[in-house]
Amino acid sequence: MIKNLTQGSPFKLILMFCLPILIGNLFQQLYNISDILIVGRLIGVQALAAVGATAPIFFVFLLISFGFAGGLTVVTAQRFGANDLKGMRASMTHAFMACGVLSVFMFVILIFFLKPILRLMNVPVEIEHDAYVFMSILSFGLVIMVFYNLFFGFVRALGDSRTPLYFLIFSTILNIVLNFVLIYFFKLGVAGSALGTVLSISIAFFLFIFYVYRKFPIIRLEKSDWHYDRQMLKEQLAISIPMSVQFSVLSISMMVIQSACNSFGPDVIAAFTAALRIEQLATQPLLALGIAMATFSAQNWGAGKLSRIRQGVRLTAITSLVISVLMSLMVRYVGKNMISIFLNENNDFIINVGKTYLSISTLFYFFLSMIFIFRNTLQGMGKAFLPLMASLTELFVRSFAAVYLAKKMGYVGIFYASPIAWVGAMLVVTTGYFITIRKIKVKKSKNFFNQNKAKIQLKATINSTTQTPG
Repeated sequence: MIKNLTQGSPFKLILMFCLPILIGNLFQQLYNISDILIVGRLIGVQALAAVGATAPIFFVFLLISFGFAGGLTVVTAQRFGANDLKGMRASMTHAFMACGVLSVFMFVILIFFLKPILRLMNVPVEIEHDAYVFMSILSFGLVIMVFYNLFFGFVRALGDSRTPLYFLIFSTILNIVLNFVLIYFFKLGVAGSALGTVLSISIAFFLFIFYVYRKFPIIRLEKSDWHYDRQMLKEQLAISIPMSVQFSVLSISMMVIQSACNSFGPDVIAAFTAALRIEQLATQPLLALGIAMATFSAQNWGAGKLSRIRQGVRLTAITSLVISVLMSLMVRYVGKNMISIFLNENNDFIINVGKTYLSISTLFYFFLSMIFIFRNTLQGMGKAFLPLMASLTELFVRSFAAVYLAKKMGYVGIFYASPIAWVGAMLVVTTGYFITIRKIKVKKSKNFFNQNKAKIQLKATINSTTQTPG
């Protein structure tokens, strides 16, 4: 259902828009957890380590496409908020063309440079073959995933977060079923996990396109919408390129951590993989609020309603604070006991390593929540530079901490890398938000002053010309 987020209670609108995103993200995490459950319990620890060791590689490409598509659809949301439907459809056609070029480029990179990348990441020899097979198959589904995210972005830009939810639930359930069947019955190993992902995403994508075309006449494209507009593409790329770089920076920093982690062997990799899945599940409410703020701020920025954006930020920041404390407590006292369910045999070392990571990271969830809020708000306003600077800060801090602390403290040092990086990125992006708001307010005040001054001068001129001499 299309929803205008520029009218009504900001808090209610954000929450109602956020809930379907949260449910969808939870189902996505359910797939991620079930995937490593199936791999870990039906195949073994080494297979689990192979999937975990290659996850950052895939996420580099996936997050680049996610950031690129997200930046393109910011303009779509802004045009919709401004009630410029022709401009909205033009933004969609230019997004198609841009994503087509990007997806082909990423596919070629993955196909020809996968083995060198695996060696660069210190993937252990005993799991290298499974890691290569897993990533090779996933690379064929990358193009579909790029456009899948793009279409989700179009629909969310119109204020509809429910429709993507339904298809995300469908693809998640289908993915779990296919993974189980291909691994348990067809004995395809890690290849079955990758193949199940590609098939489920492809089926859901084509069904989604068919549904959207029938139910959303507002975005049915006409021949004139495909006319190339250099200014439109320039406007979109000004947001999407920094966002894709931002996401690539974040994913590269995770590759650095994974590379450092890989040097400690399959058991530490398996523990880190399981702990990350639990953490990703716990932080989904925080991420969902951030995604909701991106669309909310984009529509209201297009409508010229800065005060609503500021109000939305205040309310979601308070909400995120409460949620981050609750989720931290839950993971510390409940989530740590979940590590063992990912293993097909009792391994005290793996369980203790996973618990150690969660004990450290949960102390910093609040900082992560603020990154989600302020980063997505700035991106929705079309201010992509500051989030990029925050991501570069995160890259530098996380990479330095991972390498330096790993030498000083072993694998425990790696576990401090992301939390420290969250603090650094949060300081950059929150400071940037308040500076941006202040500059906008000062600019508006100057414009208002100049307009009033011009009116007074015009009135004085009119009065002087209409006065009768003597």
